[in-house]
Amino acid sequence: MRYRLFSRMILAGVMSLPLLASAAAPVVEVYKSASCGCCTEWVKHLHKNGIATKVHNVEDTSDYRAKLGMPQALGSCHTARVNGYVIEGHVPATEIKRLLAEKPKALGLAVPAMPMGSPGMEGPRSDPYDVLLVQANGRYSTYRHYGAK
Repeated sequence: MRYRLFSRMILAGVMSLPLLASAAAPVVEVYKSASCGCCTEWVKHLHKNGIATKVHNVEDTSDYRAKLGMPQALGSCHTARVNGYVIEGHVPATEIKRLLAEKPKALGLAVPAMPMGSPGMEGPRSDPYDVLLVQANGRYSTYRHYGAK
């Protein structure tokens, strides 16, 4: 009797592991305009790279940028947050994963403006751009450089 109960408890525990793993995965909250196609493409890029999102269509993304502390000078067309970090603009999923793995002391990451060739901005050309690591005081450094393709 005890063996059967113990076996069922073990089986239930093993069966719940995938649920626990998915519950622990971070969700990127995205604040974007409902009519912005490149923002939608960036969200698709995140999904293709295994990053879950919760999308909020808002009137003015600059309000969220200000609330979250991202300098307006580093602004783009969408702002996001994940695990206490702010993500501004077309930041590649690989850099978000790296940020979450390394956990640097920082406000977050930014790709200012909307560089051609960045995720969500694919097209006939790819311009070089930098992913910036932004500090709470507004200072930043290059986290990764992407060259023209």
